Amino acid sequence: MTRTTSQRRQAPSGGVCCRAGGQAWGKPDRNPASRANARRYQRHRPEQTLLYQIVEDNYPAFVEQMACEGRPLPHYVQREFDEFLRCGRLEHGFLRVRCHDCHAERLVAFSCKRRGFCPSCGARRMAEAAALLVDEVFPEQPIRQWVLSVPYPLRFLFANKPEVMTHVLAIVYRVIATHLIKKAGFTRKSAHTGAVTLIQRFGSALNLNLHFHMLFLDGVYVERGDGRIRFRWVKAPLSVELTHLADTIARRVGRYLERQGLLERDAENSYLAGEDPDEDPMSSVLGHSITYRIAVGPNAGRKVMTLQTLPAEDPSFGAGIGQVGGFSLHAGVAARADQRDKLERLCRYISRPAVSEKRLSLSNNGLVRYQLKTPYRDGTTHVFFEPLDFLARLAALVPRPRVNLTRFHGVFAPNSQWRAQVTPAHRGKGNPNRRASPEVKPPGARRAAMSWAQRLKRVFDIDIATCEACGGEVRIIATIEDPAVIRSILDHLEKTGAMPQAYQLPAARAPPRPLPGLPAPRLHLTSG
Repeated sequence: MTRTTSQRRQAPSGGVCCRAGGQAWGKPDRNPASRANARRYQRHRPEQTLLYQIVEDNYPAFVEQMACEGRPLPHYVQREFDEFLRCGRLEHGFLRVRCHDCHAERLVAFSCKRRGFCPSCGARRMAEAAALLVDEVFPEQPIRQWVLSVPYPLRFLFANKPEVMTHVLAIVYRVIATHLIKKAGFTRKSAHTGAVTLIQRFGSALNLNLHFHMLFLDGVYVERGDGRIRFRWVKAPLSVELTHLADTIARRVGRYLERQGLLERDAENSYLAGEDPDEDPMSSVLGHSITYRIAVGPNAGRKVMTLQTLPAEDPSFGAGIGQVGGFSLHAGVAARADQRDKLERLCRYISRPAVSEKRLSLSNNGLVRYQLKTPYRDGTTHVFFEPLDFLARLAALVPRPRVNLTRFHGVFAPNSQWRAQVTPAHRGKGNPNRRASPEVKPPGARRAAMSWAQRLKRVFDIDIATCEACGGEVRIIATIEDPAVIRSILDHLEKTGAMPQAYQLPAARAPPRPLPGLPAPRLHLTSG
């Protein structure tokens, strides 16, 4: 016999899989009239989604195809696919959660916590990242989004050499920060600004498109004579200024790459140099994804098939965009100091998952059809992939291990002396409470990762920690990891017909009464 009564243990994979939906929590609602308009919780069932089915059906063939071509998938890419197929599946472990009052129970599956293409974990990460930035990082000051796109060769270089991307990002920050400080009428010694960069890896057509979304303070901080700091707002950049900044970034990045031996110039043009890209098995997959070409199969190297359902449009050269030599700088979106909701929506948009399941479908001839979020200027609205090439697109979106996709600059940097003064969390070297009493920590310093219940409450306004049936507190009562126990519980639910009903366990009942003179039996779970 096996007992699994680990009270209030945390999930070993660090999270659980959940999504808003139409099933109630626990027993039937006792007051339907009062809860008619309430949002309800439903366990996410990834095995019923088209994305999961495509990966499950074609992943073995994709691995075999890559191996036959002499390009075996790296371990971190295989792990991404393997854990995606386990994400949200009760067969691989779950939590038992129970209402403290009415004892209604549910099973909550573990999540994979991957950063590549899992929509469920991407949504979880999106909610937590947006909440962190708005609640603890950005002060109540105007924030402007600066978006920098780079030429195709640099996208390939950044994907293969993340350390180069780090240095280039530092150059970009210094150019924009210097512009803001000078426009405010100060010098870099007398004023400071800050930004948070979210590195986005994907484009609308599931292509690998490494670009920077930088949320800059729309102004600078200046220190007064009494030691206090004040904020000075800066006007929005003009199109001429953006073009000048894009040109400055292009020239400085080019000089840096030349010094590193990564860029060579001749009389007519310049080209990237360095190690042979064929040594990396992922280089071909990355290159084809960046250039919108097929990566595997007999049609490798050809352009992906597209569908044009709208008339072509002439290129627009409106204000708010600067373009120089493949570099494109945009700064047309901003949030005022009082628009915290808009700022959080902007943070969610930037950190959204790579794959939208709503825009994914299958054509009649078995091709994977993906709808573009915004049609291209030539009228293209959809792209089509062979199933194996679609998996190659997903593989290209997987970031390398230990590459941080969120960067903090200026006054928001961890080592900044001003971070504790300007951020709502008041964390950093400049916090006087940190020097006076290390034991006393501000609320931000004691922050832990948002729980699955807090994420649903934040994004969908669903209070899953409260039972919808009786209003009681919902608690985690056990973590089930033993395969034998998992199979025993799921088999029991299938026999009793509880599996189709949103994996709701049968109503709790009292233990049998002991016979006279015998001790009361103990409750336990058996593995058989």
